[in-house]
Amino acid sequence: MSAPCDVLAVIAPHVGGRTVGAGLATLLPQGTSVTVVETADEDPEALRSARAIITGLAPVTAEHLAAAPQLELVQCASHGFDYVDLPAARERGVRVCNIGSSGAEAQNVAEQTFALMLALAKRLVPAHLALVEADWALPRLQGSLTELSGKTLGVVGLGRIGREVARRAAAFDMDVVYAGRSRADEETEARLGGARHLPLDDLLRRADYVTLHTPLTDTTRHLLDAGRLALLKPTAFVVNTARGALIDQDALAEALEKGALAGAGIDVFDPEPPTPALRLLRAPNVVLSPHAGGVTRETLVRIALAAVENVNAFLSGREPRDVVS
Repeated sequence: MSAPCDVLAVIAPHVGGRTVGAGLATLLPQGTSVTVVETADEDPEALRSARAIITGLAPVTAEHLAAAPQLELVQCASHGFDYVDLPAARERGVRVCNIGSSGAEAQNVAEQTFALMLALAKRLVPAHLALVEADWALPRLQGSLTELSGKTLGVVGLGRIGREVARRAAAFDMDVVYAGRSRADEETEARLGGARHLPLDDLLRRADYVTLHTPLTDTTRHLLDAGRLALLKPTAFVVNTARGALIDQDALAEALEKGALAGAGIDVFDPEPPTPALRLLRAPNVVLSPHAGGVTRETLVRIALAAVENVNAFLSGREPRDVVS
């Protein structure tokens, strides 16, 4: 590289902050000037001179974009991109990329999805808590223990992660239905155990488990609102390992409190971390995890490598991949 290029690595505290950012910075080419922060406005001078921003679940707002006249690229170190103001980036001619085609998070998000589903089916959390208190809870829990085999799994969003979930569901002898903007080809459906495409509302009426794997956009925000949650069977479970705002969290809590749903497994929240006031934290029959679906040791390495590879391509004059805006 003929001259140093300024890169601002903005890594939110709840996903590792400066520690993760420092490790990521070591992967950029020698001669690249890298500043690591936890919020984009923490270092105004670095923001002003940044040619590229790598963001790990940290907001990049219209104000940040306006304060960065040299900025050409925002690279999201994730499959998601909802924390970047896409219209503002588009208006300023700044490209926004994620790591969608890398599949870096697909393995662990699929595993986390099934961890939550199995925990719900086998009532692992109440069983564990009861045993810790010397309470042999089997007689009380036995009637609510279920199997995944033979159940219908509704996958909302059959992208790379959704396909990994569907592939595992076929191995569990589940019947897979899916909803999305378009139908997959017949070969893909066959490979996923004969998965069938349905309109979303029909999927919700049929599924025993509903799992969300779609990006958060203006059209998918509160995709599962009170009306759509009411379409689910009272024996159904909802699992969300994608983005918290895909579900109306208050409506989900109310459905659980009223017994209109059997349970929910939630790995993502709106906002993150959730506030103590969140009703879901006290709702019955929930299994909660702190956005663990994309942060195993193995996943973090793949995410960092995919994000840095894309930034390196951009700095070298090549076209970056996975441009979302």
